[in-house]
Amino acid sequence: MNILIMYYSRSGNTRKLAEAVAEGALMVEGSQCILKDTSEVAQNDFLSCDALIAGSPVYFGGMVHEMKRVFDEFVGIRKKMENKIGAAFATGGDPTGGKETTLFSIIQAMLIYGMIIVGDPMDATGHYGVACVGAPDAAAKASARKLGHRVAELAGKLSA
Repeated sequence: MNILIMYYSRSGNTRKLAEAVAEGALMVEGSQCILKDTSEVAQNDFLSCDALIAGSPVYFGGMVHEMKRVFDEFVGIRKKMENKIGAAFATGGDPTGGKETTLFSIIQAMLIYGMIIVGDPMDATGHYGVACVGAPDAAAKASARKLGHRVAELAGKLSA
């Protein structure tokens, strides 16, 4: 199954978390990851994926404009995304700086696309998705790998 990991990263922190998500997804037999910055994502990437994991830094409590632009531009294919797995991750510069609202903004777009939303597993944080402050530390990377693994496992079950 194909797992698209879409992210935007100005400082490099969100990309580092995206790479850890990809590591976890690749632990599942038969999974392939496509790791792309929002500027590189094409409609065919959405159409050909079995799951989409999207990550954004916090910008005014929501996903960054560059990610929202992708969801807005691809709205014409949203019905073709129905029943694919969706998950989110976020990075921020402050402990209370809007990471959960950023996750929700991504999740909201995925719900409108008809996707099946998955949070991070209970052995990670058991919440809406993975998030960290600044550069991801070892614990954040471990949780990101668990999220990627969970999404790939579920995508495999759905496609079976």
